[in-house]
Amino acid sequence: MKDSDQLNLVKRIQALSDTGLVYAQNGYDRERYEELRQISLKLLATMADRPLSVLQDFYMPVIDYPTPKVDVRGFVLNETKDVLMVKESEDNKWTIPGGWADVGYSPSEVVVKEIEEETGFKTNVVRLLAVYDKKCHPHPPQPYYIYKLNFFCTIYGGELKPSFDIKDVGFFPIDQLPELSEDRILESQLRQLHKMVMDDDNSVYFD
Repeated sequence: MKDSDQLNLVKRIQALSDTGLVYAQNGYDRERYEELRQISLKLLATMADRPLSVLQDFYMPVIDYPTPKVDVRGFVLNETKDVLMVKESEDNKWTIPGGWADVGYSPSEVVVKEIEEETGFKTNVVRLLAVYDKKCHPHPPQPYYIYKLNFFCTIYGGELKPSFDIKDVGFFPIDQLPELSEDRILESQLRQLHKMVMDDDNSVYFD
């Protein structure tokens, strides 16, 4: 079994234990599900190479049915069809602008806000290009289960101005991409998104 398959199984165990804690009928069940939850967190910390304390802080006490986290990204091209990318402070590598979905904003509102905050450009959302389930793609191991929404956006205003948490912003030809932050985006995904836009392919890719 591949490491990625093992990690996904551990994530599934963690989700089942969280669900059990939500619906447990007695103290005996809660004790067993809490023990299973702690075991799954320790396994996740080991496999994803993250400190257990970080995961314990992230996975707060469960009060509702556990669901995946949602990452929203904007795919933007300039007039020469180069890709707008940002350099992340966290790992000094590049990705397309975006981030976690915010409560109170629609996905399209999130992507417009993230692009402007990270790059300075004002954009319009044209359409949804792809919904990626990270387990279906060769991203590095991560403790969280994530869906990635990727929107095609066009620039109508603003100016190039990186935010405080972004080290650099630039446009790159699809065949001359910088070192990618593969937690966030893969070259195969960028090439797919670029081809969909260039081919005027109006379908939506989903896993």
